[in-house]
Amino acid sequence: MSITEWKTKSLGSIAQLIMGQSPDSKYYSEEQIGMPFLQGCAEFQARCPKHVQYCSQPKKVAPEGAILFSARAPVGRLNIADRDYIIGRGLAGILSTSVNQDYLEHYLKFEESKFRNASQGSTFEAINSTELAGWPIDHPLVKPEQTKIAEVLSTVDRAIEQTEALIAKQQRIKTGLMQDLLTKGIDEHGNLRSEATHEFKDSPLGRIPVEWDVDFLDRLAIRGSGHTPNKKKNNYWNGGIGWVSLADSSMLDNFLICETDKEISELGLKNSSTVLHPQGTVILSRDAGVGKSAILGKEMAVSQHFMAWRCKTDKIDNHYLYYWLQRDKPRFEGIASGSTIVTIGLQFFRKYQVATPKDVNEQKAISKVLREADQSLEKMRKKLWKLRSLKTALMQDLLTGKKRVTPLLIDGGTATLVPPYESQGSP
Repeated sequence: MSITEWKTKSLGSIAQLIMGQSPDSKYYSEEQIGMPFLQGCAEFQARCPKHVQYCSQPKKVAPEGAILFSARAPVGRLNIADRDYIIGRGLAGILSTSVNQDYLEHYLKFEESKFRNASQGSTFEAINSTELAGWPIDHPLVKPEQTKIAEVLSTVDRAIEQTEALIAKQQRIKTGLMQDLLTKGIDEHGNLRSEATHEFKDSPLGRIPVEWDVDFLDRLAIRGSGHTPNKKKNNYWNGGIGWVSLADSSMLDNFLICETDKEISELGLKNSSTVLHPQGTVILSRDAGVGKSAILGKEMAVSQHFMAWRCKTDKIDNHYLYYWLQRDKPRFEGIASGSTIVTIGLQFFRKYQVATPKDVNEQKAISKVLREADQSLEKMRKKLWKLRSLKTALMQDLLTGKKRVTPLLIDGGTATLVPPYESQGSP
């Protein structure tokens, strides 16, 4: 970075800081009396806040367009004021007086982890006006370069927002599809059944097609168990045998699980109640992360926190069972949350019922449609991951002067730094 082209100045010297001050609570209401009021960052959304309260006696106001900065835990979170807001002591409003406002927004986002780390040394996690005003801000001396940097980063932000919106929409579609397919099924012509055109019947689980049955899962699949080998025996562990535990919670709900955080050994397997479950076994967490499920992508063992079902192939398709459990996840969560101990007992699963098409081929057709919906979501999530990685790399390079946007300014180009980064791969 050239000293003559970039400068480091304190935030207070390049921006107006409006430190929030909380009015008396007797002036608060939700009746739209007065101005929208934000006490802290609790109402922050992806970009602009969604206020709940109003206040009739303003003390400090952050005007429309101001950066809303969380001055209390979690310190450093940002939103943008989409209107004038009264702000309480948990927030600060920031308006640039010399650098590009959008550049300043991106720079403060870049510094978020530093703000958080700096505030954690205090008894009460917060940043005061003196600390905020003295915060160093690196920036190009010329505004066109500041503006171009902001344009590049905002371009990626918009792509991220659009991808997140697509994922949310696809997830809603999949949820509705799952509800329809697992209650109505697909007829011989590949169409979704309806009671207007097909025959349905009453069942313990509600109305189902006449071609379906309801039965206990224990009659459709062989229920297995899990166990933890003695943790004090080092030779029981790290022996190459996959062992699904609560540590793998983040890897569940992704159809297949093929790798585990911990592994056990043959000795651990032989000297405990742990058993190996074959590839294709459907598992469900009944404790922490209750209701999360997956299909074993290879032969593995599980801890006692999991249920495991080996499907009788002439009765129930394992992919179908996975999606049935996925649909029932809110039910599992509700049962667990109603207990003192967050777990679901074995007695529940002994009586657990499933509605299935009698024809396993229909089960497979249903799970195929849902799997395709999942794969579409997976592609979108990978794209989102790449965009977020790209944003991180661009911020690191552009907000430190490591890479310059000068060529874009010379040729009058638009924000086109994205493709070169993308071609180099995400970090």
